[in-house]
Amino acid sequence: MLSSNKIRNLLSQSEGLRLEFKKAKTELPSNLFETICAFLNRSGGDILLGVTNDRIIEGVDPNAAENLCKNIVNLSNNSQLLYPAFLLNAELIKYDNKTLIHIFVPSSSMVHRYKNKIYDRSVDGDFELKTDEQIKQAYSRKSSNYSENQIYPFLKEEHFVEGIVEQTRKMIRGNRPNHPWNNLTDIEFFKTTGLYRIDLNTGMEGFTMSALLLFGRDEIIQSAIPHYKTDALLKVHDVDRYDDRENIKCNLIDAYQRLMSFVDKHLPDKFYMQGVQRISLREKIFREIIANILIHREYNNAFPASLVINKESVVCKNASKPLLIGNLIPGNFEPYPKNPNIAQIFTQMGLSEELGTGIRNVYKYSLEYSGSNEIQFEENDIFTSIIPINSNFFKNINVNVGDNLTDVPLNVPLNVPLNKRMIYIVNSLNINENLKMENFAKHFNVSLKTIKRDFDYLKQNNIIKLVGSKKTGHWEVLSGIQ
Repeated sequence: MLSSNKIRNLLSQSEGLRLEFKKAKTELPSNLFETICAFLNRSGGDILLGVTNDRIIEGVDPNAAENLCKNIVNLSNNSQLLYPAFLLNAELIKYDNKTLIHIFVPSSSMVHRYKNKIYDRSVDGDFELKTDEQIKQAYSRKSSNYSENQIYPFLKEEHFVEGIVEQTRKMIRGNRPNHPWNNLTDIEFFKTTGLYRIDLNTGMEGFTMSALLLFGRDEIIQSAIPHYKTDALLKVHDVDRYDDRENIKCNLIDAYQRLMSFVDKHLPDKFYMQGVQRISLREKIFREIIANILIHREYNNAFPASLVINKESVVCKNASKPLLIGNLIPGNFEPYPKNPNIAQIFTQMGLSEELGTGIRNVYKYSLEYSGSNEIQFEENDIFTSIIPINSNFFKNINVNVGDNLTDVPLNVPLNVPLNKRMIYIVNSLNINENLKMENFAKHFNVSLKTIKRDFDYLKQNNIIKLVGSKKTGHWEVLSGIQ
C-alpha cells in the first residue's frame, strides 16, 4: 500500500513524464486510458485520481470509488480497448480525509494502442503517434530495451515442459479465482501476456524469450541461451569451495521452486506471529529475493546468477540493465521492471509481490529474522542483494544432517542419517503428537507422497511409531530421541 509519505511526495511535484493528476468524482476521466497507454509505452509512472492539475485534492466519491477501481482493472484487460491488454491494479487511498485512487503503471515491454491509437508521453503530457517514423521508433525503442521480447519464430508449444502451462494457469486461478485471464484460451493467454507477439517493425511473429524462459525444456533453453544458469551455494564450513550446491538450468518456474527448496534446506524458520497468524519469515524474505534474481535479470548478459549462503549473510547476484546506480532504499527509488512480462506472470501466480513491494517486505521482516537490518540492494550492471542472517543459525550443524527448522533444541543423535525435513518432523511430533502428514506436506509445499517416504524411513529406523489407526491414531516419538 502506498504510504502517506509517498503520497505527500507525489503531491509535492508537478505533473511530468511519470506523474499525472486527474479529477474523478463519480466517473473515470475520459482520457485516463490515453495516459495509461502513454505511460506503458514510455517510462511508466503514477496516476492519482481525485486531484486536479494544480494539485488540489478534491477526492473521489467514496460510494463510487470501489466500482471505479474494478472498472480500471476490467478495462485494462479489455483488448478491444487497450491492445495488447495489460492488467493493472487500482488502489484506494485515504489522505487528508479524502478518498483517492492510485494507479501505478509500469513501463511495458510492448507497444500498446488505446482505441487503435498509439500514445506516448512527454513532460507536457500525452500525445498520439501519427507518422510511420514515430511508430517505428516506438517499436525499435521497446525491442532494444527489453530482451524478453526477442522472438523465436521456430519455438513451439511442443518445446515446453509438459503440463507447465496448465500448472501455471492453475496457480493463477488458485491465487485469483476471478482473474480475467482464466477464461482465455491458451493462445489468447500467450498473446495477452506478451509471451507471443508480432513485431510490426519486422513482421516477425512467434513465442518470445519470456515464454522460452518460463516454460521451455532445459535443452531448448540451453540451445537458445547457452550461458543461462543459476548457481545456489552453501559456504559455511568449506568456504573455499562449498558445502552444498545446486546448478540450475531449468525454466524459471521450476528454478523458483528449486531455489526456495535450497533456502528451506539450509536456513531455519523462526517462530513468528503476525497478529493471530503464524507466518514464515524465511518465506516472506527469500521469496522476494529469489523472484528478483529470476524476473529482474538481463538474460542477454552471460554473467551467471548466484545465491550464496554464508555464515553471516545471503549474497545474490544477477546481471542487470540498470536505470540508476546505487543502493535501493524503500521510498528513495522508483521501481523499474527489467522483464515486465515475466514479472507479470510471477505476480499473478502469487510468487512475487507488485513491483517495489518486495524490497519493502525484506526490510520489514529482516530485523525479526536475523536481528539485523543491514540490507543492501545495489543496482549496477550486476545487481547485488546482501541479506544478513544470524551466524548462530549454523552452530553445531552437521552439514550432512541439516539444521533444525524450529526453536526446539535438536536432540537427534548425529549418527542417525536424517535430512532436514525429517528432523523438523520429529521435533514437531515431540511437541504435538496429533500432527498429520498433510500438515507437513503443506508446510514444506511438497507432495504427500514425499512426506510419506520420510515417515516410512523414520518408522523403519524406530524413531517414530503410529499408535492406533491411521485415521484416528497419533505418532509417538520413541526413546531414541530424548
